[in-house]
Amino acid sequence: MDATSRPPSLAGLRRTYEGLPLLEADLASDPVTQFARWFDDAVAAELPEPNAMVVATCSAGGRPTARTVLLKGYDDNGFVFYTNYESRKGRDLAENPRASLLFPWHSIRRQVRVEGWVVRLPREESAAYFKSRPYGSRIGAWASRQSAVVHSRQELDDRYAELAERWPEDPPVPDFWGGFRVVPSEVEFWQGQLDRMHDRLRYRRSGASWTVERLAP
Repeated sequence: MDATSRPPSLAGLRRTYEGLPLLEADLASDPVTQFARWFDDAVAAELPEPNAMVVATCSAGGRPTARTVLLKGYDDNGFVFYTNYESRKGRDLAENPRASLLFPWHSIRRQVRVEGWVVRLPREESAAYFKSRPYGSRIGAWASRQSAVVHSRQELDDRYAELAERWPEDPPVPDFWGGFRVVPSEVEFWQGQLDRMHDRLRYRRSGASWTVERLAP
């Protein structure tokens, strides 16, 4: 590899963060309201897929894994996403029903981290969302045995075609597919600042209310 084709030094890859300070006095009284404010900012900034989040889970044996999924709802009860219950994350959550979420809004120098317990959504709620999805996505949910080993792309395509022929209009809701809700116990809001002196404010559940704590960057 010659000098012109060498990748840049990782030690030199850095950016300067600069933003308005995040102060305790500026926060909403609860983390969901604060999240709504920041989510609206992310949408207004035209971030690509602002609802994309990293979901980290851990098996009963302590093996962690993470992947990106899409947030599909949030309210005072928690943060909702949908998946195949037989996928790796589905199996992890069946064994160890806790998860961490990360919203990496780099271009506006913000992050939100959520930690909490995870519960399955009621079947009727998952079914209502499934029926709202595009037809192709519904067939895809049936065609993909998520996280299972497949022999080829052709195997996937053949299964999709077979299922599309079986259900040309209205595929039913798979019994192995549905929603999870992450019920937050902690929510941290991170705002980038100069010289790595970032603002980190964390809501921590305390009974029926929330305690706000500032964390060192």
